[in-house]
Amino acid sequence: MRKPEHWLDLIATAAIAAVAVIFAFTFRDYGLGWDDYTHSQYGQLLLDYYRSGFSDRRALHFVNLFMYGGGFDMVAAVLDRITPFDLFETRRLLGAVVGILGLVVLWRLARHVGGAVAGLIALLLLATCPLYYGHSIINPKDGPFAAAMVTLLFGLVLALEGYPRPSKKAVLVFGLGLGFAIGSRIMGGLAALCMVVPMLMLLWADLHAGGLRHAGRQFGLFVLMLLPGIVLAYAVIALVWPWAVQDPLNLFRAVGYFSHFFEKPWEEMYEGAVISVPDMPRSYVPVLFALKLPEIFLALAGTGIAGAAIAACRPDFPVRRRAVLTLILFMALLPIAAAVITRPAMYNGIRHFVFVVPPLALLGGLAGGWIVAALGGVADRKAQIAGLVMLSGLILPVTDMVRIHPYQYANFNRFAGGIYDADDRFMVDYWGLAFKEAAQKLRTKLIEDLEVPVKGRRWRVAVCGPHASAEVELGPEFVTTWDPRGADFAMMLGTFYCADYDAPVLVEVEREDVILARVYDIRGRAYTSVFAPHPGRQ
Repeated sequence: MRKPEHWLDLIATAAIAAVAVIFAFTFRDYGLGWDDYTHSQYGQLLLDYYRSGFSDRRALHFVNLFMYGGGFDMVAAVLDRITPFDLFETRRLLGAVVGILGLVVLWRLARHVGGAVAGLIALLLLATCPLYYGHSIINPKDGPFAAAMVTLLFGLVLALEGYPRPSKKAVLVFGLGLGFAIGSRIMGGLAALCMVVPMLMLLWADLHAGGLRHAGRQFGLFVLMLLPGIVLAYAVIALVWPWAVQDPLNLFRAVGYFSHFFEKPWEEMYEGAVISVPDMPRSYVPVLFALKLPEIFLALAGTGIAGAAIAACRPDFPVRRRAVLTLILFMALLPIAAAVITRPAMYNGIRHFVFVVPPLALLGGLAGGWIVAALGGVADRKAQIAGLVMLSGLILPVTDMVRIHPYQYANFNRFAGGIYDADDRFMVDYWGLAFKEAAQKLRTKLIEDLEVPVKGRRWRVAVCGPHASAEVELGPEFVTTWDPRGADFAMMLGTFYCADYDAPVLVEVEREDVILARVYDIRGRAYTSVFAPHPGRQ
């Protein structure tokens, strides 16, 4: 008779396969994110850098993207040459693949740390989290970064468990995770801070066991054993972020660049007020996490945080186990705490913190595993009922994701009142994904009405939102402009800063009675701006 772990692993594998199938059938539904077009250019420039034998150096000073790694963008540029899809569909497909890799790594990590039950629950929490699901397919920076960071976390967990002699597997996973994490965002170096307390715990234990010299030898051996992983990480960084290795100080220059806000400030909606992004309150990140993560996710992650914190402080637990739990806690909570303490410019919801979601899901999985174990294990009826309750909690986010497809990244939970109640208080479709659907509906409308532009000209569309996205989605028969004077149509995001015209509405994109985008017919009408005046700025 097969063990319960076998069936749990089988369910986990089936869940990953189901997500892959759903992605395969839906990836073409997703529009361009705000940064997508520029990132696609960066990927092509990186490819040109290598194809030219390093002589074409445009990628090394392209806008500010040279301050980021471009591995995702470069791979997408390569795949664009061989897939039957257009460039941006290929980018969506690659995003889906990276998101699935993140799911697989989290599952194996949670299973390794907490067993088969914890692995399955963590996997299901992450797979049904709209924030992770949506960004994994649309976000060329934060989606890959999240997958890289959970890989790095896995490597560090393995390294701590093997202290002071991490296994070859630990060194390999650590090196790949570190390389792709820093090669996506310099913020990947935050993992070093997360390792400080776990390392102090191990050093303290060695100090008590064998004195200062023994503790020093153990630590030195650990660092020496990890050196091949650091070399591997640097090689990965060099591949995906060539600017970083042009000068030994460039990594530090990137840290300096991102330590302050580097763009002209703009305003976004937060808790019903229009606020400049450098002035967002300290509550921004924790409040949005509380309103965007599914209810069952919050409940289990909160339980996992409390349980891991208690276990990490218990002296009767093995020190390596306590160090691992401490590391997971820091990877989940330190970035949020740092945002609260330092109060940097904050914008675009919490897309910059998507990498925190996998370790939170891991803690939720551990909590679920502890609950099932406390109730007698998977064979006990009480534990099975508890498992069904947890699984039923996943129905809410799944139904939400189906209803608002393909805008999962914009979802708000029931504490926020869903996207309907959140629309007047927060940014919803802040990356303008709705322009794809709006453009498709506009083209269909014009064909149905047998309308064509005057011979020798193209349709002129005034756009409030990401112009590159509108241009790609509308196609060559349209030209976009910021100026509505003389325009035929106006394409507007359904957000506070876009004008609400008193003109015929040709197209509306809505989910849950929330208008995500509109297209107006403004032929023969006099408007001077696509932007709306808005009171209440702070």
